Amino acid sequence: MQLSYLSEPSVLYNLQYRYSQDMIYTKAGPVLVAVNPFKKVALYGNEYIKAYRNKTMDSPHVYAIADSALREMKRDEVNQSIIISGESGAGKTETAKIAMQYLASLGGGSGIEYEILQTNPILEAFGNAKTLRNDNSSRFGKLIEIHFSTTGRICGAMIQTFLLEKSRVVQCAVGERSYHIFYQLCAGAPTTLREKLNLKKVDEYKYLKQSCCYSIAGVDDAEMFHAVTEAMNIVHISKEDQDNVFAMVSAVLWLGDVSFTIIDNENHVEITVEEAAETVSRLLGCSIEDLNLVLSKRHMKVNNENIVQKLTLTQATDTRDALAKALYASLFEWLVEQINKSLSVGKRRTGRSISILDIYGFESFDKNSFEQFCINYANERLQQHFNRHLFKLEQEEYVEDGIDWAKVEFEDNQDCLNLFEKKPLGLLSLLDEESTFPNATDLTFANKLKQHLDTNSCFRGERGKAFTVRHYAGEVAYDTSGFLEKNRDLLHMDSIQFLAKCKLSIPQTFASKMLAQSDNLESVPYRPSVADSQKLSVAMKFKGQLFQLMQRLESTTPHFIRCIKPNNLQLPAIYGQELVLQQLKCCGVLEVVRISRSGYPTRMTHQKFARRMVFFFLRMLRLKIHLVFRLQFFINSTFCLRCIKLATQSCSSELVRLATLRILGIVLYMVF
Repeated sequence: MQLSYLSEPSVLYNLQYRYSQDMIYTKAGPVLVAVNPFKKVALYGNEYIKAYRNKTMDSPHVYAIADSALREMKRDEVNQSIIISGESGAGKTETAKIAMQYLASLGGGSGIEYEILQTNPILEAFGNAKTLRNDNSSRFGKLIEIHFSTTGRICGAMIQTFLLEKSRVVQCAVGERSYHIFYQLCAGAPTTLREKLNLKKVDEYKYLKQSCCYSIAGVDDAEMFHAVTEAMNIVHISKEDQDNVFAMVSAVLWLGDVSFTIIDNENHVEITVEEAAETVSRLLGCSIEDLNLVLSKRHMKVNNENIVQKLTLTQATDTRDALAKALYASLFEWLVEQINKSLSVGKRRTGRSISILDIYGFESFDKNSFEQFCINYANERLQQHFNRHLFKLEQEEYVEDGIDWAKVEFEDNQDCLNLFEKKPLGLLSLLDEESTFPNATDLTFANKLKQHLDTNSCFRGERGKAFTVRHYAGEVAYDTSGFLEKNRDLLHMDSIQFLAKCKLSIPQTFASKMLAQSDNLESVPYRPSVADSQKLSVAMKFKGQLFQLMQRLESTTPHFIRCIKPNNLQLPAIYGQELVLQQLKCCGVLEVVRISRSGYPTRMTHQKFARRMVFFFLRMLRLKIHLVFRLQFFINSTFCLRCIKLATQSCSSELVRLATLRILGIVLYMVF
């Protein structure tokens, strides 16, 4: 459907009409708009893949975007990227899987394409969770880089992940769930594994029962567990390693059940030796004594003197939870490493790749904490990348070329990015600075923000520990409670050394990696000694990761997919016009259509144009030579036919005449 008049009502009506017909994809200029159907639609599979590959179908589709990326990669010899964005629950992860499905259909000759697809069940199990807005919310960012051989076949892949939400392991809101794998393991583990890990029901674990949510409508956790183990087999994670993985998952759950006994009037504690402590020590391969030592005492160096500090109940609980978070995060990283080994790029690599970015969507809840702060910062960065390629560079190019051009205004989010990134008085810098002060609190951090940023148009101070940021997608109020602790994310050296002493190989591996990241350990007076790598705050690490991601994306030709959530109920056939319009405005879809209509549909560099023209002229030259040859052939053929006629007329014998015709025919064939 082509709109003759562009307006908000016409765009909304077009999207709603197509949505009602299960046509969930619409092109808005160069951008694909994908409206989440919240149900299965008959738009996928081998027949559709074949149709888009053979160009017998050209309606808007993720397959068409993936096919375009592939063709441009081959034609221009430039790496491509498919950047999928949208709010939480808009369907980004499913869209990424559909794009991967199309590319994997090309085959790789060694089954590598099937392995790539099977990474999804594993990463979703360990990195996705049910939130209030999305039953399968990605709680980490993911960039999958698919590499191709000289023949255009997949020859390998590499996955990079960003900022797993570790706090969800030990705490999640009412109505939400922790990571899927906890529930899948408890529901689907066979009897032998269940007994080995001493598994309980999900509602018996402290970490899981605090949210009062144990299942997802329409999802069979036991069935999903079998899908995860099958996927692990396909990506060559051995049975022994799988058992170790599930032992770590169980150990994390049991850690949450470890309780403490107060031993003196100063609230100092020791662990209570019962089922939880015994199970954790067995699963990790450590002694009860070592577990008690790491959770109830702390070794410190103050003024070059080694001291042992007894922990209070609050300190011991925090230490236990920090260990659980570190265990799970290390396990997630280890799994990604094993997957990357399985998908390693072979010798047929050309250096050309297509990257698919699936990163957490913009979030705004009743209470927004450090996690939403980081997630929304990442989305601001992606929105800037979108603006740069579809608005800034486009219009700058027209101005440079002297083209008569009516400038299209768009919502530039540079001011909001400056609010986050400016030094020394940006949100990230101030958070990093406050995190280094031993006596700083979440309230002092909030007050510092209000003191330095109240004049910024994108910032507004609120009462107590709260502040509001005006994002490209709307205002979000943040509560700074827990900001400093989550940003520091300190794991004491005692905990790392405890893991190193465990008898099982996998916790030892985790400890080795933590220690390897710290070249020199420094002791800071009146602060617990931690690895150097941990002294770089979470926010600054994430900022560095985002910077590297943007550099990588800038070196590619981008293809944008904007996912739209039609309703907040996650139900099919419900289309909220105001909700959809808000998303269209925030992500700049209307402006994209305007700039595409006002501009020129085809553009290329002078070098690319010259290269194309060389091929065109060579082709025309070959065609011209062919035409000349055909003309010469016609002239020569006419002459020879005349010769044949004269020869046959001059021959008196019928036999001689036939022989002459045969000889001249052979000569004519050999010459032409």
